[in-house]
Amino acid sequence: MDRPAVRRRVPLVVPECGLGDVPLAVSLWLVPAGGVVLAGDRVVELVSGGVTIDLEAPVSGRLVSQLVEEDEPVTAGMVAAEFEAAE
Repeated sequence: MDRPAVRRRVPLVVPECGLGDVPLAVSLWLVPAGGVVLAGDRVVELVSGGVTIDLEAPVSGRLVSQLVEEDEPVTAGMVAAEFEAAE
């Protein structure tokens, strides 16, 4: 009996944005959980003061889970979402 293919899970990590101690928060999810993306597609907007930072999909595939709610604060190194990479 063949085993089902296991798809690789890839985290979306909040990068160091060079804003020092300025707090970041999720402003808007541009792709819903379960949505299909191509690598480089904008997935979520973060805001810090008047600055908006777009995070892009690291792989082509499906957004499996959003781990941070809109308006929730985030920090560099935090995993904001998880993708299932396309084969």
